[in-house]
Amino acid sequence: QPWRSPGESQALFALPAPRWPVECEVIQETIEHIEWVPPEPEPFCPPMGSEQAPDTLGEEQGTIVYHSSPELQGSCFTRARIGGALGPLSSPAAPLEGPQDTTLLFESRFESGNLQKAIKVGPYEYVLTLRPDLYTAKHTQWFYFRVQNTRREPLYRFTIANMAKPKSLYGKGLQPLLYSQQDARRHGIGWRRVGTDIRYYCGSEGEPPVFRLSWTVSFPHDSDTCFFSACYPYTYSDLQRYLRTLAADPVRSRYCTVQALCRSLAGNIVYLLTITGPDGTAGKRVVVASARVHPGESGGSWAMRGFLNFLLSTHADARLLRHLFVFKVVPMLNPDGVVVGNSRCSLAGRDPNRAYGMVLPGSFPGVWHLRAMVQRVLAEREVVLYCDFHGHSRKNNVFMYGCDASGDSVGTRLRQRVFPLMLSKNAPDKFSFASCKFQVQKSKERTGRVSMWHLGVSHSYTLEVAFSGSTLGGRSSHFSVEDLESLGRLLCDTLLDFCDPAPAKLQRCLAEADTLLRQQVGHKLGSGGSWSHVSPSEFESSTSGSDSSLSDG
Repeated sequence: QPWRSPGESQALFALPAPRWPVECEVIQETIEHIEWVPPEPEPFCPPMGSEQAPDTLGEEQGTIVYHSSPELQGSCFTRARIGGALGPLSSPAAPLEGPQDTTLLFESRFESGNLQKAIKVGPYEYVLTLRPDLYTAKHTQWFYFRVQNTRREPLYRFTIANMAKPKSLYGKGLQPLLYSQQDARRHGIGWRRVGTDIRYYCGSEGEPPVFRLSWTVSFPHDSDTCFFSACYPYTYSDLQRYLRTLAADPVRSRYCTVQALCRSLAGNIVYLLTITGPDGTAGKRVVVASARVHPGESGGSWAMRGFLNFLLSTHADARLLRHLFVFKVVPMLNPDGVVVGNSRCSLAGRDPNRAYGMVLPGSFPGVWHLRAMVQRVLAEREVVLYCDFHGHSRKNNVFMYGCDASGDSVGTRLRQRVFPLMLSKNAPDKFSFASCKFQVQKSKERTGRVSMWHLGVSHSYTLEVAFSGSTLGGRSSHFSVEDLESLGRLLCDTLLDFCDPAPAKLQRCLAEADTLLRQQVGHKLGSGGSWSHVSPSEFESSTSGSDSSLSDG
């Protein structure tokens, strides 16, 4: 049942605690971070190239100082409970030998944490192993862990020894994120980019090969509690706190109902928000948006939060959007993966963004129920747009993937490009139209974008937000939380432009898209500029796929 207004019992807003697989140990501490925007954009770190970092001792020479690996009952998920494993917690961190012991104390048995092992190979040097996605042996990209017992003077080196992807933005200036509890408490400073001598390189030539991410860092304080992360964390509990605040707001809750779309494999609620004006839904078209089908792409959640904040604001454009449309929003499609700290998979051990259209509601409930909901909506009214929020680890900036079928008319193929082109004009310092791709590859047939397009959503997109930042508009800097949230507002602005009843903006963008395609085809194929007979696969390079191109699906 929907939770409608703050006038109802507060019991309705007592959102349940996350449910974990029973194999997972979970510490009792509540992990929360303050929000902070750096006063100046954080520039990219000068890349060090692909040469290997200094030699480090192997596991056999080092000392294991942290080891936490769930003892999985068989090869698949069986059951879950609030708080995870029963019984007293183990002690995965090696105890300190006294006050002079400078060994770091590691921990990641909290929401979205995924450190499996830490080996001390020098006085201030550690080799780390990430836990693969649960019930798989791969998909190591996201990381999030805590360290304590820091010293301010030394230069530490951390090396993550089992990154999965052969290419990464860490080789192009991306820095890890650091959060200091002392800085947060004393100075109001939150997550910030850190790290020098950052290298990303092949660590072994086995099958499959593994890659290493290495960086050096100095901690800001002695005896501090710090966190490292690949991107700004946004947990399932963060979403629940946001929804609780929303439900308690007497203004915003008038425009928004919150319901359970379904429950995940672990029993966590997959939330569905319906947003529209108080004038009802009659005659309104629908916009569908979703995020976090891939749990390690947390930037998508921050962009989604900006989207929701703007839609529920008192801004005149937000009121107009609520008057024109009904918004169906699923802000976290894969809550189980987010809870346990997976990079890509759900507890089914598979990528749920390769499961749309499969008759497996019990294995992939989030995507199955989202697709079924869109089918029901399409039977009654037009869905003008679907947008699935993602993150990208190999390309800078923000861009989109759309759906261009070479058999469609020229007008239809051009119109596919209009929304991303308009967004590039509204966000010239963040969004790259040149990076957008529209080819529908066979391997992507069961993604959200392509599945919704096949259902009849003519404008269906994946929004890709770089883990790093922007190289556009004179920038060469990381995205802040403020940057990510602004994307949601800019998406709303673009929706109004796209649906403007006055045709001038649309006609200009159609003409510009046609010119760009003529230039692209003439340059690549030498066909004199005619492109109507050219399929997207002919003028989009084979390496231009989404960040999931390297996934086995």
